[in-house]
Amino acid sequence: MLLKAVIVDDEPVARKVIREYLEDISYLELAGMAENPLKADSLLNGQQIDLLFLDINMPRLSGIEFLRASAGRANQPMVIITTAYAEYALDGFELDVVDYLVKPFSFERFLKACNRARDLYNGRLRSASPAPDAASFTPTADSPDHFFVKVDNSLEKVLFDELSYVEARMNYILLHTADRKLIVYLTLKGLLESLPPDKFIQVHKSFVVNKDCIKSIRGNILYLGQAEVPVSQHYQEEAMREILKDRVIRRS
Repeated sequence: MLLKAVIVDDEPVARKVIREYLEDISYLELAGMAENPLKADSLLNGQQIDLLFLDINMPRLSGIEFLRASAGRANQPMVIITTAYAEYALDGFELDVVDYLVKPFSFERFLKACNRARDLYNGRLRSASPAPDAASFTPTADSPDHFFVKVDNSLEKVLFDELSYVEARMNYILLHTADRKLIVYLTLKGLLESLPPDKFIQVHKSFVVNKDCIKSIRGNILYLGQAEVPVSQHYQEEAMREILKDRVIRRS
């Protein structure tokens, strides 16, 4: 299986880097390159394209504007955004992009994004097959819903659902719930390994949040009730993808 890909970027150096990365991935085939979305349109209309590598900041029509104008296109390809501007990540994921790469990105990061697109493509192919027995997705009865931590001279029980976010300080962490704040002498990394990954995500070197507690997102700030948690550039791509996936209702 080969995925046909098109590169859209107004910078020749950027097109060259992406093309060289792409040529080293066995399941990708370069079908064309364009220096702006208007020129790319003929490539997309002339053949079936599976994957689009799209820059944002381009003359006349930005990548975001192009995606909005292309909404509803028949056989719309999957999109991986490649840009030097991290602040447009929220816009990108609202438009259902597969991934968001901030330049300069490594081949390893590029490969991870392409693997995600391949897995999504394969998942669409399998979607026509009969669904597996729903029982296989049922959580086990003994799935934990809490943990205990030592606070002073006692062990305190913390429910996953009640833990809003975790904040790392100098040599301890703060567990923030709706009605209390616990000081625990653990590392953020150590605690994160004990939290369910489908519920908690690291968004900053000093913060882990409960995705269910996020009320709104403005720029790089997550609002959890009265609390505000920053999302750092290092974690922004992955965090926004995990927080927003399959949960944004778009205009039809």
